[in-house]
Amino acid sequence: MGPVNSPPPSGQDDAALLALVQGGDDYAMSSLFDRYSKVVYSVALRVLRDPASAEDVLQEVFMQIWRNPESFVATRGSLGGWLAVVSRNRSIDTLRRKRPTEQVDGMELASNYNLANEAERNNMMEKARGVIHQLPVEQRKTLEMAFFDGLTHSEIAEMTGDPLGTVKTRIRSALGSLRKAFTA
Repeated sequence: MGPVNSPPPSGQDDAALLALVQGGDDYAMSSLFDRYSKVVYSVALRVLRDPASAEDVLQEVFMQIWRNPESFVATRGSLGGWLAVVSRNRSIDTLRRKRPTEQVDGMELASNYNLANEAERNNMMEKARGVIHQLPVEQRKTLEMAFFDGLTHSEIAEMTGDPLGTVKTRIRSALGSLRKAFTA
């Protein structure tokens, strides 16, 4: 066996090991396990998010190779890639087979949100965005500076160079347009 940081095995090495596994060679199976167990386990753990279940998938995948080494077809790609796909598929199957441990029909879920109020609030915000977007550019910018940037009327007048009365009129007109849209 080579050093731990040896380059990845070639496809020919894998094919030779699989042929030995087909003949029942424990050492060849051990070599395959050493080469690919981290890949298989990592994929399973990423999908399942449970170390014990990932270990089960790891065992199932390598038992499949032990029982049926000819299931890998070398012309379709590398053994490592195939094992990663098999691991992912087995993990997804495991997730699908899991059943909830408790009945959820009568279970009440606590929520800090009133979904009806939240939906109504979202609708109102969307409507307000639409109305603000349709305002004349000067009104929209002045309104955004006042309400979203928190600037006073005097600060807006200083920043834009507009007279204070113009700034107040633009804000009042924009608010009137919003009020009209929500009362209609």
